[in-house]
Amino acid sequence: MKKLQELIDNNARWAESVRAKDPGFFAKLASQQTPEYLWIGCSDARVPANEIVGLLPGELFVHRNVANVVLHTDLNCLSVIQYAVDVLKVKSILVTGHYGCGGVRTAMGTRQFGLIDGWLRSIRDLYHVHHGELSKLETEDARVDRMCELNVLQQVNSVAQTTIVQNAWHRGQELMIQGCIYGLSDGHWKTLGESIAGLQQIPEVNRYQPL
Repeated sequence: MKKLQELIDNNARWAESVRAKDPGFFAKLASQQTPEYLWIGCSDARVPANEIVGLLPGELFVHRNVANVVLHTDLNCLSVIQYAVDVLKVKSILVTGHYGCGGVRTAMGTRQFGLIDGWLRSIRDLYHVHHGELSKLETEDARVDRMCELNVLQQVNSVAQTTIVQNAWHRGQELMIQGCIYGLSDGHWKTLGESIAGLQQIPEVNRYQPL
């Protein structure tokens, strides 16, 4: 295990290298935060949000949890979305999963792990909905990867169904929600072709009236 001092020394070298390239970088960073994107992704340590999409600190507002889940009872996630949409005025919410996600794989199994089982329940329910489709795939890894995609698509819709996002659209605010996925094995990040940019793309039963 790395000692804390080693991490502090790493930080000092990093900060020095950044200042060498751009002496005013940290002064500019401290004075404002103007990201155009909110990234909702998995907590997996192998998925570094800023590096994947080549953005600097301050250019990407980030929320991460196990298996990139958006629950309407999760005040942490909802608070991040509200701050990003209402205060930072982000233009795009990037719901990003990754292939081989351990949380998704866990939700597809029957073994108990404790508190995390409740957190992953919505994915487990989604797995049962799509069990017929998934059973046609030949390998477990293929089934897990497809579930990772299906989970992203579900979370895109969960974001779109929040009153936070819908109120932004009622105000005429530009805001798009996009579903993306990252490949651990090749480092490629791509869209799943799912994007929602307005109320007309949401089933009427899931729309809220403006305040």
